[in-house]
Amino acid sequence: MPAINHFGQPIGESLTEWTPRAKPARQAINGQYCRLEPVDPLKHLDALYSAYHRVDNDEDWTYLFAERPADLHSFRLYLQQLSASEDPLQFAVIDLATEQAVGTCAFMRIDGYNGVLELGAINWSPLMKQQRSGTEAIFLMLQHTFDVLGYRRCEWKCDSCNAPSKSAAARYGFSYEGRFRQAIVTKGRNRDTDWFSIIDKEWPTLKQAFNGWLSADNFDPRGIQRQRLQAFLPD
Repeated sequence: MPAINHFGQPIGESLTEWTPRAKPARQAINGQYCRLEPVDPLKHLDALYSAYHRVDNDEDWTYLFAERPADLHSFRLYLQQLSASEDPLQFAVIDLATEQAVGTCAFMRIDGYNGVLELGAINWSPLMKQQRSGTEAIFLMLQHTFDVLGYRRCEWKCDSCNAPSKSAAARYGFSYEGRFRQAIVTKGRNRDTDWFSIIDKEWPTLKQAFNGWLSADNFDPRGIQRQRLQAFLPD
């Protein structure tokens, strides 16, 4: 129930102990199967270029703000832009089995005063499809958001036409909040944006589910999951 002020009006709950939070730092975030580290054009250029060009078409880049760079030179410029950005703060996903970069992701729309940020610019290469590293990378970002930084809210936004991204948001435990119609213009076309979120009080239950899914016992010798992430959530 909302509180009532001296005018008899309903107001939000008091946050007397809330203080602004720090922004994510340019530092590695370590997991069991992958590591997130700030994008470095010198270190990650060849591996990421090779990973993103394992397929002949640009299908995976349709809903990203950038087009897939066609050659190594343009890809180097692209990585330089990513590494220079403070918000979005871009990270490379390093597969611990190979120590090679296989994708990128970012903390963005970072608002430490209100304790809100977004996970975005998620760009998994074909090497991450159906792999534990993809789910763990999201888990590491969520864990960093809530457990390390102490934020109150984490957002996920995507093109309303991007069915895989909407499905991923639901799988990771984000709650759908609505659609912002004609939100932006991208690549010369309209984009309606769907919004999802996780808030701090929801995180402990989701964290337990992620840890259950990521447990080595949940995978057979070929690395195939025994149970889906949703199986670890309470009914």
